[in-house]
Amino acid sequence: MKHITHTYKTVGDCQIKADVYRPENDSSSCPLIVYIHGGCLMYNARYSINHDQCQLYLDAGYTVISIDYRLAPETKLPEIITDLKDFFIWLEASHSELGTDPQRIAVIGHSAGGYLAFMSGMCVSPLPKAIVSFYGYGDLIGDWYRKADPFYCQLGMVPDEEAGLGFEGPEVSAPYEGRGVDKLYLYYRQHGLWPLGVGGVDPAEDADFFTPYCPLQNVAADFPPTLLLHGENDTDVPYEQSVLMAAEFAKHGVEHAFVSIPDGAHGFDWAMDKPLVKDAFQDVLKFLNKHMGAS
Repeated sequence: MKHITHTYKTVGDCQIKADVYRPENDSSSCPLIVYIHGGCLMYNARYSINHDQCQLYLDAGYTVISIDYRLAPETKLPEIITDLKDFFIWLEASHSELGTDPQRIAVIGHSAGGYLAFMSGMCVSPLPKAIVSFYGYGDLIGDWYRKADPFYCQLGMVPDEEAGLGFEGPEVSAPYEGRGVDKLYLYYRQHGLWPLGVGGVDPAEDADFFTPYCPLQNVAADFPPTLLLHGENDTDVPYEQSVLMAAEFAKHGVEHAFVSIPDGAHGFDWAMDKPLVKDAFQDVLKFLNKHMGAS
């Protein structure tokens, strides 16, 4: 797919980039989707965007910007969130160049990207007009992340010497061959160490450190309208994570909708030929159009 790549931030030797995709019949001031990739904050990059999904948004009249952020464990959670904030600062100064409408911005994220989409609803300025979270999470230190996960423990325990523990590579915003952390997420989930590995702090010793980074604890009445989508058979991010966020939105009077996918697994949305998934994306477009008014 055709796109233009911008570097929105540089930290040392690490260039943090964003790919801009424009609709074929774009206007001078397009509504914008900021897409945030998943990968447990440790893997993948801006080019991980599903091209069929991106094309769906382009055909609906949206410009799409798929962004990088620095990856854990080389970079810890506070600086990852700083990258998110800094992207929106760059964006605010770049609308004229990009031909995007500063009043019509939505954020879409998947898994860890869904988590970062939630974070955008509480830490960037101005707040997005809408958020779409595909199987995102709002709680970083619940039992699901800080205790050994039964599903991942069934997959064969990763020996310490193969996990990539103590890897000291450069700060990166995209994986590279030989990075040496291929099995680290699996190891983290098998031992309940993800919060420590990504945050750099043990939640058993300092749970308060994670409070500013847990959307579940920070929902307020001004949180943007949010659409949640989650498969009921998700073995990576528990379905309950979206249930809990929906309950918080209801508690604070935040406009929201919840699309539940029966038998849906983690990454259910990649099977775009399935009727349930097609219907789900129609719900996404209706939600975006309601709050963004793409032409």
